[in-house]
Amino acid sequence: MGTLQKIPSKLEFGFSLCGYTDKVSALSSLKPQNEVPLKFGSNKKSNLRWDCKIKARSSSSAALLELVPETKKENLDFELPMYDPSKRVVIDLAVVGGGPAGLAVSQQVSEAGLSVCSIDPSPKLIWPNNYGVWVDEFEAMDLLDCLDTTWSSAVVYIDDKNSKDLERPYGRVNRKALKSKMMQKCISNGVKFHQAKVLKVIHEDSKSLLICSDGVTIEAAVVLDATGFARCLVQYDKPYNPGYQVAYGILAEVEEHPFDVNKMVFMDWRDSHLSNNVALKERNERIPTFLYAMPFSSDRIFLEETSLVARPGVPMEDIQERMVARLRHLGIKIRSIEEDERCVIPMGGPLPVLPQRVIGIGGTAGMVHPSTGYMVARTLAAAPIVANAIVRYLGSAQNPLGAELSSEVWKDLWPIERRRQREFFCFGMDILLKLDLHATRRFFDAFFDLEPRYWHGFLSSRLFLPELITFGLSLFANASNTSRFEIMTKGTLPLANMVNNLLKDVE
Repeated sequence: MGTLQKIPSKLEFGFSLCGYTDKVSALSSLKPQNEVPLKFGSNKKSNLRWDCKIKARSSSSAALLELVPETKKENLDFELPMYDPSKRVVIDLAVVGGGPAGLAVSQQVSEAGLSVCSIDPSPKLIWPNNYGVWVDEFEAMDLLDCLDTTWSSAVVYIDDKNSKDLERPYGRVNRKALKSKMMQKCISNGVKFHQAKVLKVIHEDSKSLLICSDGVTIEAAVVLDATGFARCLVQYDKPYNPGYQVAYGILAEVEEHPFDVNKMVFMDWRDSHLSNNVALKERNERIPTFLYAMPFSSDRIFLEETSLVARPGVPMEDIQERMVARLRHLGIKIRSIEEDERCVIPMGGPLPVLPQRVIGIGGTAGMVHPSTGYMVARTLAAAPIVANAIVRYLGSAQNPLGAELSSEVWKDLWPIERRRQREFFCFGMDILLKLDLHATRRFFDAFFDLEPRYWHGFLSSRLFLPELITFGLSLFANASNTSRFEIMTKGTLPLANMVNNLLKDVE
């Protein structure tokens, strides 16, 4: 949905912990250990092969994939000021990862005059993700100039007879514009860049040593892990068993499509396209998928088939097969595909160890919305909190260092109000995991009939526990009798777990 991790090479549902917890030396590789390479033929589009074992793919799915071009990597066209290891100075902040979260913190900490080094193996690479956001979220952060397309409203198709118009503008992020804007501000603030992977980090009392893949060691007072879902620097000490949002999307030129170009399709739960395929229809009734679509014109559109959340995740080839059946039913004929993306987003699961020496932000810090998969706007909004805390504690008279400083920043990032909010969102995810297609339809029929402040606030992480309780009661009151029964029967154990976790989590 709103924020996607493009993973052309990751098809397994598990993210290995690359390091281990050690007070002196937390060894961490930044490359996930369970990657499965997906290779495309270099010249012939039909020369597609998987380097892993999968079920036989339908001919229609294979035909769609044959239209996918070879992945092209686009880089920003300007010079970066590089870190000079010969100076051997201790920098204030080392940011590992050059995604939106990492650059946002780098930009804001450097604005305060602190020294920052951004470490990434491809610092100029334009992010491959397709980010969709509510326009009001980016407006609040003065980022409207980083949206390349906006729609005045969105639509949700509950079934063939019922749809919901959402009077809330939606936009697609211009990845190049957003990264360019953030990088240019980083450069003007004096941020230095280092092109490498971090292999391990060794903590001392007042500084940390980051050992990079090129043999360079960078010394920093504070280390921020902004590497996403790999969870390689930030440590976890509880079993990791999240739900997974899985999606396959294409940006395509088509002969035509049936959608209003002034509305984006937020969710399409219709399943009439599966009437002639009993096996697919049965699988979809057990674990449903929906279409998410951004129409740019009458013949150019982004289409994505998405499993909202499942445990384990729905296989990618199943998602693709459902998408092909849907497009055929809608009469959408693909002329060409500009790009495709395979997305696996872990949702829910435990928070990292709080506090710990390495600070985290984004996916590595458990900031994905457990009920929706949204992250980009929430993470960008959290960047000033992390940056301000780092600046405040590094510049304070008491000057806390090492673990003490990191502990204070973690408290600002995950105060008890945010932890309680996340616990409620995990409760919502646990209910969604148990709903079949018909129950899911009934749930969202009630959800999008709520007052806008409730569903706006829920999707954008703006409601906190007292308001979330009111939201839950309103949803229950607004639901059909059948949906109420489903919520009660399927939500009793998750509710008990949530209450137990809330009681155990104290300041």
